[in-house]
Amino acid sequence: MLSKTMEKAINEQINAEMYSAYLYLSMAAYFDDLNLSGFSNWMKTQFQEEQFHAQKFFDYVYARGGRVILEAIAKPESNWDSIKHVFEVTLKHEEHVTSLINNLVALAHKENDTATYNFLQWYVNEQVEEESNVDEVLKKLHLLGEQGPGIFMLDQQLATRVFTPPAPAGA
Repeated sequence: MLSKTMEKAINEQINAEMYSAYLYLSMAAYFDDLNLSGFSNWMKTQFQEEQFHAQKFFDYVYARGGRVILEAIAKPESNWDSIKHVFEVTLKHEEHVTSLINNLVALAHKENDTATYNFLQWYVNEQVEEESNVDEVLKKLHLLGEQGPGIFMLDQQLATRVFTPPAPAGA
């Protein structure tokens, strides 16, 4: 059984994950406006991942006898200064999400909630991957600049990214 404190914290995290999804969909729209379908695809894939993260938390709350209470999702930004700026904002956002996950881990430890602590380890590892993926794109943008054939090639590369939900544990 989840404590009320942990239940509330995970409900807040569900909202944060849904905001992340909404933010990345807004970024996809920004890239669609620039006719950069590969960059848009990268963000739409992020959108799908964030929805998956929220659903995983949602299911966990019910598996532990809790209740999900959904709150309003904040309006995301819709304009950025440049391609690079979008990914700088993305990295900063993922670092923020990492801090939220770390806070949940600390709370689970404080409450001696080993089940939740173990559940959260998947998210700890996922955040390492999330930050690394964004950093990789940012490094390429630093090398390429934001104009010319390099952006076209990177757009083509980002168009190949797909979301594949992880297999359930024990599968």
